[in-house]
Amino acid sequence: MTFTQMLAAAWQQRDSLLCVGLDPDPAKFPAHLAGCDDAFFRFCAAIVDATADLVCSFKPQIAYFAAHRAEDQLEALIAHIHDRHPGIPVILDAKRGDIGSTAEQYAREAFERYRADAVTVNPYMGHDSLTPYLAYADKGVILLCRTSNPGGSDLQFLDVGGEKLYERVARLAAEKWNSNGQVCLVVGATFPAEIARVRRMVGAMPLLVPGIGAQGGDIEATVKAGCDTQGGGLMINSSRAILYAGRGEDFAAAARRVAHDTRAAINLFR
Repeated sequence: MTFTQMLAAAWQQRDSLLCVGLDPDPAKFPAHLAGCDDAFFRFCAAIVDATADLVCSFKPQIAYFAAHRAEDQLEALIAHIHDRHPGIPVILDAKRGDIGSTAEQYAREAFERYRADAVTVNPYMGHDSLTPYLAYADKGVILLCRTSNPGGSDLQFLDVGGEKLYERVARLAAEKWNSNGQVCLVVGATFPAEIARVRRMVGAMPLLVPGIGAQGGDIEATVKAGCDTQGGGLMINSSRAILYAGRGEDFAAAARRVAHDTRAAINLFR
């Protein structure tokens, strides 16, 4: 199955638009994991196993693993998700952006080494920087469009020939770059008006929406602005609010409770 087919099936089978971001910070791990050689894997795998029936996708952030020389645990985690919870797509949050042979290596890293189903990519070096990712026709390529951070407006709101830069990215994604039906966009929950604008421009294209929970994005506004005509089309990401819902040995159960409540809050407004 392609990434978009997996995602559509997960939306339906799990009645969920929730994406759980896996951003493991060892300073916040439960005490019983301190000093464990495989703490990153054990922490994230427990979260995954506790929430898998509640989500449409998982999104590990590569920097949290790489900064601690834990890339082998990231590989094991993605393999664990594929083996134990087949059908749930895994998005490697890497935000890569380069050209030529370097982009080819980044694409190989994401899709062959880590076996991710999709990867986040910075599109601001243009179409040729995306081509190596798009060559994997069954994989998702999720482009930064209107990001959730306040500083995103410094560039993304610049006028480029009568439209804002983020609008140009959305238009190019919808009209020129999505020949395989694999392109998605990142649009932050902190900007619901821009979510609505992007949705009008790109039709049913899936949107990855970070920014609820710790970043303060409003669930109701996000869902009403971003859902497609079928009540889907979104991967609404929550990371810290779910991962660190509990600090004891029952941390995974606490994460499940928050994930359950977050999914319910999202579904309330679909």
